[in-house]
Amino acid sequence: MERKGGGYRVDREILDEERLEELSQRLDISQTLTPFTYRLKSSLRCSIPTLKRRVVGCLPVLYWLPRYSIWDYGMPDLVSGISVGIMHLPQGMAYALLASLPPVFGLYTSFYPSLVYLFFGSSRHISIGTFTVLSIMVGSVTERLAPDANFLIMNGTNVTMEVDITARDQYRVQVAAATTVLAGLIQVILGLVQFGFVGTYLSEPLVRGYTSAAAAHAVVAQLKYFFGVSPTRFSGPFSLLYTLVDVCALLPSTHLPTLLASVVSIIVLIAAKELNARFRKKLPVPIPVELIVIVLGTLLSFYTHLNETFEISVVGEIPSGLQPPTVPNTSLFAEVVVDAFALAIVGYAISISLGKTFALKHGYKVDSNQELVALGLSNAVGGFFQCYSVCASMSRSLIQETTGGRTQARRTYMAGVASAVIVLVTVLKLGPLFQELPKAVLSAIVFVNLKGMFKQYADIVTLWRTSKIDLLVWLVTWVSTVLFNLDMGLGASISFALLTVIFRTQRPRYSVLGHLPGTGLYLDMERHKEVREVPGITIFRSSATIYFANAELYLEALKQKSGLDITKMITYKRRQEAKQRKRERRAARRARREAKRQEQAMRVASQRGGLFSVEEEAGQLREEDELSWKERENSTVFVMPETPHNSWVYLKGMDPETSTLGSVSYSQDGDITTLGSSSEDTLSRDLERVSLGSLGKWTWDIHSIILDVSPANFIDTVAIKTLRNIFHDFGEIDVDIYMAGCQAPVVEQLEQGGFFSEVAKECLFTTVHDAVLYCLNHRGAGTLPNYETTLVSCIYVERLWDMNSTKL
Repeated sequence: MERKGGGYRVDREILDEERLEELSQRLDISQTLTPFTYRLKSSLRCSIPTLKRRVVGCLPVLYWLPRYSIWDYGMPDLVSGISVGIMHLPQGMAYALLASLPPVFGLYTSFYPSLVYLFFGSSRHISIGTFTVLSIMVGSVTERLAPDANFLIMNGTNVTMEVDITARDQYRVQVAAATTVLAGLIQVILGLVQFGFVGTYLSEPLVRGYTSAAAAHAVVAQLKYFFGVSPTRFSGPFSLLYTLVDVCALLPSTHLPTLLASVVSIIVLIAAKELNARFRKKLPVPIPVELIVIVLGTLLSFYTHLNETFEISVVGEIPSGLQPPTVPNTSLFAEVVVDAFALAIVGYAISISLGKTFALKHGYKVDSNQELVALGLSNAVGGFFQCYSVCASMSRSLIQETTGGRTQARRTYMAGVASAVIVLVTVLKLGPLFQELPKAVLSAIVFVNLKGMFKQYADIVTLWRTSKIDLLVWLVTWVSTVLFNLDMGLGASISFALLTVIFRTQRPRYSVLGHLPGTGLYLDMERHKEVREVPGITIFRSSATIYFANAELYLEALKQKSGLDITKMITYKRRQEAKQRKRERRAARRARREAKRQEQAMRVASQRGGLFSVEEEAGQLREEDELSWKERENSTVFVMPETPHNSWVYLKGMDPETSTLGSVSYSQDGDITTLGSSSEDTLSRDLERVSLGSLGKWTWDIHSIILDVSPANFIDTVAIKTLRNIFHDFGEIDVDIYMAGCQAPVVEQLEQGGFFSEVAKECLFTTVHDAVLYCLNHRGAGTLPNYETTLVSCIYVERLWDMNSTKL
């Protein structure tokens, strides 16, 4: 190989698959596979390093805790943990309202799962706890299985019905705990069977559309606290629309003090968060705006008696201390299994996406399967302590990553411990102090924290410019989630996203390639002006793999791009061949009759004993038969060659589809002999020359078709059958088929499918250029006019083997 002028010139022989295997000494597939018994023994074999590696993989705390330096990371983690713990308090209580649970259970959810994740999680920066989307999903389950209508009691004073809030909340806690435990078990099982890749089926447009729709559910769910109204609770499909209509109908009865408290809280929160964002670089830690608003709202409510004076709804009793663990109500599992699976998948997808983002930023690795197990254990253990489903929170994870100095790029594990301690102190000692907190303040916190999800609606404009398919996934996800609730919306959105993948592989782009002069490259002729068609050769490529869903479409596209309707052509050829055989049999019968007549004439002559002309006697017997024969011969189509290259034209007759074709043969002097004067040998030679060109209907200048299958990464039995039919059918019309660019797995699948029992491996080439050069040499490149010689003298120059010369 030598380099000249910035380019490379390669001299080598043309390589087909058989020659390539010979040169590369390709191993048989059985030689590359590790025996099952060996793999089983390897998996069961245990050594000290293997045992240590597996234990550390299951308990990452054993890896980082011995290496943790209090002096280097203690103070930064303490500052980060306090900041995150302060955020846990308002968010835990506010998001508990989204789950339709008492606020104290949001504090429990912020405590237990984070401690469990500390031992089993592999991400250093995510903060496990309550999250908006999961809270809404849990709320949809609790409200569906424990609606207010099931807990109505008679008010003895004025004989009216009212809701037994205590009994309702207790049952909702049972529903939430059972759902959480089941979701955790599902996550653990998926992690143990190495199913961590399941999160990859949730594409970014799908997740963003789903969270945007969840934000719409959160807004509608908080409107009752914002306006101080009591709308009817709905569940099932279209429940969001029904609730929104009911809230709008109750707007005239809005509780003005509650509305004022909500508006003031939102204004304060937005203003303070904007100041935080503006002075983010100058502040050592973000200002705990939400905690300040909660404290101020609680103090104002306590000293002004907002509940008694203005009837503003407050949080109510918050029990101090921790709840003892209880076994969840397993009878509810059958009713919540679908919701639990949705919670497991969504929670894992959100957590692993955040974990991988931070891991990529700070240069460490997150084990997806271990994360699934860690998150599942956090949910399963938390469910025994009346917690509901948790996952990573973007806002808290960002605080945990950015606070505490530069060392946070290395260790933030202990920040989770510090935040858990803050929550624990609040639950044990400070919980009762928040009993007078107005629910309108918590609702305002939820509204403001949804600002990031509201910004995701800008994705519509971005996706419109970049990918219409992704935009369609986003919109379908949003619409289905809004209309059919979070569980059914998730299933519908995933199904639609997978259908888009199938549709794109079923409807790929089919193209005919041309040669770029001076190179060994072949590009789409419709998109590149400078590429040139290779005379006599059609190079066909599909942008997707070939499998059962698009195999038939692949064949139809090949027919269209090549201009050869193979089905009609073969049907016509077989029909004309049948007619030709019929005419041959008819001519043979006439020849036998002619011989019989001559034999009869000879016998008559011997009986008469006189002299006469045999031809004259036979001619008299033949005249009667020819009268009837000419009637059938009137509709015969006679053809003659226009050029010596089998391009035929019609002299007379009707449409080739309906006419009877007359046979034409050549004598040595070029005279045309019709069927009536043909001998049996002449008819046999005519039958051997039958082709579509000689049949007088089609003429074409394609002698080879090359299928570029380089985009294919697998092939199934349906596609193998289709390719086999392509080779057979085009071969019937004297068009050679070749394949180029087959990947090694595709070649192996072709071998296993028995493809090479009918098609030789010499028809497979390593590159399109190899196939083109072979076709030109095999079918006579010299007879093709106006062909650019640059194809042969391009960057890749293949030296063909010649029988009378040595290999160059």
